[in-house]
Amino acid sequence: MFDSNEIARAAALRAAWEAGELRGFLDRQPESRPEYRTLSGLPLKRVYTAEDVKDLRHEDLGLPGQYPYTRGPYPTMYRGRLWTMRQIAGFGTGEDTNRRFRYLIEQGQTGLSVDFDMPTLMGYDSDDPRSLGEVGREGVAVDTFDDVEALFAGVDLETISVSMTINPTAWILLAMYVALAQSRGLDLNHLSGTVQADILKEYIAQKEWIFPIRPSMRIMRDMIVWSARNMARYNPINISGYHISEAGATSVQEVAFTMANAIAYVEEVTRAGVPVDEFAPRLAFYFVAQNDFFEEIAKFRAARRIYARIMKDRFGATKPESMRLRFHCQTAAATLTRAQPMNNVVRTALQALAAVLGGAQSLHTNGLDEAYAIPSEEAMKLALRTQQIIAEESRVTGVIDPLGGSYYVEALTNEIERRVFDILAKVDALGGTIKAIEEGYFQHEIADSAYDTARRRASGDQPLIGVNRFVEPAAPVPVPIHKVDAAVEARQVARLREVRRRRDGTKVAALLDRLEAEAKNPDANLMPVTIEAVKARATLGEIVARLRSVFGTYVEKPVF
Repeated sequence: MFDSNEIARAAALRAAWEAGELRGFLDRQPESRPEYRTLSGLPLKRVYTAEDVKDLRHEDLGLPGQYPYTRGPYPTMYRGRLWTMRQIAGFGTGEDTNRRFRYLIEQGQTGLSVDFDMPTLMGYDSDDPRSLGEVGREGVAVDTFDDVEALFAGVDLETISVSMTINPTAWILLAMYVALAQSRGLDLNHLSGTVQADILKEYIAQKEWIFPIRPSMRIMRDMIVWSARNMARYNPINISGYHISEAGATSVQEVAFTMANAIAYVEEVTRAGVPVDEFAPRLAFYFVAQNDFFEEIAKFRAARRIYARIMKDRFGATKPESMRLRFHCQTAAATLTRAQPMNNVVRTALQALAAVLGGAQSLHTNGLDEAYAIPSEEAMKLALRTQQIIAEESRVTGVIDPLGGSYYVEALTNEIERRVFDILAKVDALGGTIKAIEEGYFQHEIADSAYDTARRRASGDQPLIGVNRFVEPAAPVPVPIHKVDAAVEARQVARLREVRRRRDGTKVAALLDRLEAEAKNPDANLMPVTIEAVKARATLGEIVARLRSVFGTYVEKPVF
C-alpha cells in the first residue's frame, strides 16, 4: 500500500524529529509517565507514522460491505440506515415493562431489548421458594406464555425488532416469542431480533447456568438449527463479549474469548450435519464499549476481520453473509460510578461514539443512575437522547469508517488481531473452548485481569474521576431512583397460579413427558415440543425441572 522509499523517508524524518525537537523539549519538560499503554496493556508509541502500517495491504481493509469487512459489514452503513437504538428494559410484571417499552418507543427508540429477573434466568417459577424476594426486581418476571402476551401487548412484532437478554432458559423464551407470533397469525420469517442465549460466556464469566456444558451446547444447537430453518431474519444467538469484559477481561481477551465461543458453536452445529452457510448468516455478536476510545474502535474493526477470516479459512464459508460480523453494543456498566453520577453521562456519550465509529448495528446506552438501580424513565430518555444527538447532530454518520487509514487506529487494529489469533491458537492447543472452560483457562485469565484493574484503580494509576481523582465528600443520592412496586411478587404469583388452575393439566403433563423423552434422544430437536408446551401453558420452571432430571446440573471447578 505504501512506497518503500516514502516509508524510509518517514523513518528518517521521525528519527530527526526525535533527535531534535523532541529531545530538546523532553529535557525541559519530561512526560508525565515512564510508559503509556492502552487499557488492555498494549504498549503505545509517542506518535504513529506510515512506518507502523507499512505492511498493511488493501485486502486487509477492503471497502465497506467487502471481505474482510474491516471497514463495516454493509456498503452504505449509516448513510442507508442508522444503527438500531435499543434501550434495554425489564422490571416487575409483563404489564409494567410493556409500559416502559411504549414510553421508549414514543421517545424514538427503534428496537426493544428485554431484561428478565433472576428466577426467570435461572429456571424457577415465581412461586418457587428460591424466588422469594427476587421476582421482578432485576428484570421482568416470566413464568408462562401469558406473561409474554402482556409483555408485548400492542407491539407490532413484524415492524420492531426484539432482543431478549436470557441465557440458560433462552430456548423457552424463544418458544414463547414464537408462540405469541403464531397466535397473532404472523409470518415467522418477518420477525427480527435476537436472543442473547450465549451459554458458554456464562461458564466463563457471568456464572448463570443450569445444566452442564455439553447438554447446554445441544440446546444451543437446537435453537440455531430450528431458527435457521424457520425464522429467516431472526438471530438465535448473540455471542457475547460484553459480560466477559464486565467480569474483568481486557479488550483483547474480550474479542479472543468471544471468538473462541463462536468457533465452538459453529463446530457444534456443523457436527450435526448442517452446512455452515445454512446457519452462519444469522449468528450475531454483542460487545461492550469501554473507556479507551481508540482501542475500542480498533477492537470492533479487528473483530470483523478476525471473524471473516475464521469463517472463510477455518469453516469454508462461501456466502458473504456467513463471514459478515454484525454486533450489538452496550456502553460499559462497570465504568459507572455512584460517586458524582452525572459524570456517567459523559462516559456513556464517549463510549457510544466509539461504538458508532466502530460500526455497531445496534446500541444500548446506559442510564446515569445504573450504579444505584434499574434506570428511571428520565435517565433512559437522556441515554436515548445521547444516541440521537450522535446520530442527528454530530455528522459522524456521513462518512463510513472515518478513522480508517489513521496510522494509530490501523496499527492498533493489526495488533489486536495478532494477539487475538495468538490466544485462539492457545485455546486450540488446550483442546478447544469447552475443554479450556472445564480446565478453568478463561476464568483464570479473567480473574488475573480483573485483579490487575482493581489494583491500578486503587493506586490511582487507572484514573476514575470522582472515585480516585477529584473526589468529593459523600452526599445524598442526587438523582431520582426507580423503585420496584412491593406488590409485584404477589401479583405475579397470583397470575401464575390462575394460569395453572385453568389450563389442561393432562395435556401439559403429556407434553412434559414428551419433552423428557426427546431430551434423552440426542438427535431430536427440542424447539418444536417446547413451543407446544408453552402454548399449553407449561411453566418455565416445569420445563426446566424436566430437563434437569435428564441433563443434571453444573458445578464449576474452582479457580484460584
